[in-house]
Amino acid sequence: MNDLTVSQIQRQNILNNKFALQEVERNIGIQTVYFEDDMWLTKKQVQEFYEISDSTIERYIEKNNEELTSNGYKVLRGKSLKDYKEHDATLMDAGSKISILGIFTFRAFLNLGMLLTESEKAKILRSMILDIVIDVMNQKAGGHTKYINQRDEDFLIQIIKEENYRKKFTDALNKYVAMGNIKYAVYTNKVYQAIFNENANEYREILKLDSKENIRHTMYSEILALIAGFENGIADLIQQEYEAKGRKLNGRETDMIFQNASKNPFLEPLIEKARNKMASWDLCFRDALHENLKNYVSAVPKEDFHRFLGEKSKSLEERLEETKEVFLRLKDR
Repeated sequence: MNDLTVSQIQRQNILNNKFALQEVERNIGIQTVYFEDDMWLTKKQVQEFYEISDSTIERYIEKNNEELTSNGYKVLRGKSLKDYKEHDATLMDAGSKISILGIFTFRAFLNLGMLLTESEKAKILRSMILDIVIDVMNQKAGGHTKYINQRDEDFLIQIIKEENYRKKFTDALNKYVAMGNIKYAVYTNKVYQAIFNENANEYREILKLDSKENIRHTMYSEILALIAGFENGIADLIQQEYEAKGRKLNGRETDMIFQNASKNPFLEPLIEKARNKMASWDLCFRDALHENLKNYVSAVPKEDFHRFLGEKSKSLEERLEETKEVFLRLKDR
């Protein structure tokens, strides 16, 4: 993983991972106050934990205010401050003298720790957080983050659908393109390059797949859906061009179909979304960087952690067993 002190995306990926944060909280054991459906610490508590000066914490809050605020830092005044004082026993003595108070949610507290370079405690905390994130990810994914895509409830349906469109694509190449068997690999790579700027070998290297592993079995359902749509459309275009010319297409003519299809304005937003999903999810869940897609990387939303690691996520083996049981029940009726 990248250095947390310089990578906001990596910081946010951790802070959006509820499963990892729960484990981090158990390991730290810091005292918090329950207020407005969240756990809070005062700025003084945070400062004391990280063993930093007033000027240091103020400097970091000012410099990173937008990020810290989005993760739960806020300043209390007036009625909101009065309400908070009633929940925090540590303010009993000094409470009446305080007219303004900075407070951090647990997420904002960790956020600051990921930013601080002057604190030895923050450095230790960052190392611990990274270890916990890796352990939780492996545990939730059954030890196989390479196939974390298969834990999505949409994967099984999509991979079955994709096989049908794949056959239509390869049939079109077989019937209407005058090239040897190399055409299947050549034009499959052109599909991949059009959608995510990589060929099959580059994709294998990034995900560390061996030659026997089917790369589509590692792809997310959104990527499979876009590949299916692209191959289905290309198959139709190849057939139409074959019928118009009355003969099989040569390589140059087939290449032109791919070039025109990849520039289709209707596909552009779908391709942009697919690149963002693949680049962001692979970096977060697999620690795999797609160099050609690095400009598409963004933080992974909280709901995506539930999608791949939460209660609804299951291994492909579990889903196949459930599907088998459903068919058996139907058969018995």
